[in-house]
Amino acid sequence: MILFTGLLLAHALSFALLFSERYVVARSMMLTHLDQDVAVSVALLERLSPAERVRWAPRLERRTYRYLPGPARPGVPLTSDRAREVTALIDRSLNHHYRLRARTVSTSPERFEVELTLADGQPLTIEVTPSVMPIARWLPVVLAAQLALLLLCAWLAVRLATRPLVQLADAVERLDPARTHPPLPQEGPVEVVKAATAFNAMQARIGHYLAERLQILAAISHDLQTPITRMKLRLEAMEEGADRDRLIGDLEQLQQLVREGIAYARSTHGATGPAVRLDLHALLDSVVCDYQDAGKPVTLGECARASLSTRPPTLRRIVENLIDNAVKYGGAAEVGVRQLDDGRVAVDVCDRGPGIPEQEMQAVLQPFYRLESSRNRDTGGTGLGLAIAHQLAATLDGELVLANRSGGGLRATLLLPVAPASTGRSTG
Repeated sequence: MILFTGLLLAHALSFALLFSERYVVARSMMLTHLDQDVAVSVALLERLSPAERVRWAPRLERRTYRYLPGPARPGVPLTSDRAREVTALIDRSLNHHYRLRARTVSTSPERFEVELTLADGQPLTIEVTPSVMPIARWLPVVLAAQLALLLLCAWLAVRLATRPLVQLADAVERLDPARTHPPLPQEGPVEVVKAATAFNAMQARIGHYLAERLQILAAISHDLQTPITRMKLRLEAMEEGADRDRLIGDLEQLQQLVREGIAYARSTHGATGPAVRLDLHALLDSVVCDYQDAGKPVTLGECARASLSTRPPTLRRIVENLIDNAVKYGGAAEVGVRQLDDGRVAVDVCDRGPGIPEQEMQAVLQPFYRLESSRNRDTGGTGLGLAIAHQLAATLDGELVLANRSGGGLRATLLLPVAPASTGRSTG
């Protein structure tokens, strides 16, 4: 708008100067023609009879003035400097030979009449209507076309200049260290190229730091398993007692944390291998049956038939984590599938537990965050279950959404895109 407004003002200034020049030229031409024409015309009409004056008067008419045989119409004294200037010019052109009576008969548009008496006693009126040259009918159309062209050029220029900025903003919004994104194209104005270069370098550094952090986490978790196993073996060889049982319990909790730490480190690369076409109902039915065989209160509710291209091991791990979380905190889990209007598939895992406070819905998706303030692992867990599910959902181009249910409980929804299969393989 700033660019277009500037161009519009410059265009308006050009037209204002043009019309001002047209006004000055038209006024000068009118005065020049009037000065040269009035003496000849009045002298001609002086030598004609009254009847012939009526016939000749229209032939002497010009665009801004005309000769009318007869007296002037009633009016008021001259009201403008231009009218007085024209009257003085007529008087000079006639060498002050006639007594002029000038009056204004209209102000909008301006029109005034100068009356004089010819030698035979008949009145003659010179009616003057000052005006600039009329505007051609095609001029407004041309002006509108020019303004439209200016607006189009301004829009194209701004779009070309800001397109890299839009790409940069989109890239910042999509920035996710868990996913690999192509670098931004480094093109456009110098400032935009610098910003894109800096963003690509930052994205690469963040990815490197995250990979390094997860590698350290995986290495530490892996290396801890061996001494933990040795300690368990030594404790099991000791005499039975309360202290021995407590130590074994602590080691089991530590071993669980180590296993989930390794799982979280691996979850950033969970979507490996080719995608296959599968029947979602069949996969969920298999998962639910495994839990039921183990005596867990897990049921398969309303399940819309859906077929999608995904990675079964990763999807299975996500659903299992959500079911484990529902069983742990809600006592039971119900699994269902919905087909959304936007084409995506929603896998719901519901429970009737205490739910999650609204202000902590996003926080529980972060690693090692637990709602249990005492950080008791028997009640608060390790804080990695939902984080792993959230991380794995991102590798499937999906989304994990948590919401409290009316009547109590939590609904964990896995939103998955339905895309064409990239391979001819399929699984049921």
